Amino acid sequence: MTSPTASPATAGDGLPALFRPGQHLLKELDFAQREWRDLLDLAAGLKAAKREGREVPYLRGRNIALLFAKTSTRTRCAFEVAAADQGAHTVYLDPQGSQMGHKESVADTARVLGGMFDGIEYRGDLQSNVEILAERSGVPVFNGLTDDWHPTQMLADTLTMREHSAGRPDSEISYAYIGDARFNMGRSLLVNGAILGMDVRIIAPRELWPAEDVVAAARGRAAETGARITLTEDTGAVEGAGFVHTDIWVSMGEPAEAWAERIELLRDYRVDAALMDAAGPDAKFMHCLPSFHDLGTEVGLRIHEQFGLEGIEVSDEVFEGPRSIVFDQAANRMPTIKAAMVSALGRA
Repeated sequence: MTSPTASPATAGDGLPALFRPGQHLLKELDFAQREWRDLLDLAAGLKAAKREGREVPYLRGRNIALLFAKTSTRTRCAFEVAAADQGAHTVYLDPQGSQMGHKESVADTARVLGGMFDGIEYRGDLQSNVEILAERSGVPVFNGLTDDWHPTQMLADTLTMREHSAGRPDSEISYAYIGDARFNMGRSLLVNGAILGMDVRIIAPRELWPAEDVVAAARGRAAETGARITLTEDTGAVEGAGFVHTDIWVSMGEPAEAWAERIELLRDYRVDAALMDAAGPDAKFMHCLPSFHDLGTEVGLRIHEQFGLEGIEVSDEVFEGPRSIVFDQAANRMPTIKAAMVSALGRA
């Protein structure tokens, strides 16, 4: 990544000097290993500073646009709370809250928002949209999710795995992703592990593996970092993984008809107690949320009635059980997003 040199300013007591003015957060592959680790270290430091009542508001006076073409609970709340903690002001634009894509191009929207705000968060379908916003706005842009990449989630997931790894270095952390790996979570988890030198295993039917160019990019980074990458159809590959990740089987924007095909492909890739036992007694369960683990959602009820599954990608027993750390993971969206904003927009 071509990024500005970190300033000598420090981000609080004992925190590393990680101000990189203008740094975008578009996709994981834009970052060198040291830069990615720096964001994680900064997030851990900011989390501790808030917990201990010594947080410094490095974003005071900043204005940040939250541009949501896809709605969210965790991403919106994390950006708003993180910004408020840091003294910044946010403006939330929901899918009907701007003219982008309707009466105004992404490039024009970028220049309008760039003239009013210090930073822009975008959550939507196309990776090209977040790239155009970064290119044309003149301010740092943060990817809250696209179909291709989910970098804010990767920072939260990795901070959570670090916290549950008893101080082990990244190179000793292993995790498996099981399910449909073609979209943002499978792709991002593959690349994230490659960047950090981890043991990452993608377990899915071959037709649901990440695209070949993504796999090639991950293998290239793994050659530099010593990461161990496995792509397999064998669910037995979870053995020895410290963490087991999954995601919903039909992504936002896909038609309801996709459920029948996806369930046929993935029924044997459901995370249940037997699969967690196969991973090992110390393995932890992770999910980016939302999850269809019970009958508490319209989708969960419909799938139960049609296919007899009570809990789709994960059983309720696992989701609510002692090995589940999904809510630690969700809470960590906030300090990691805070780190991305402080790094790009912070003032000493």
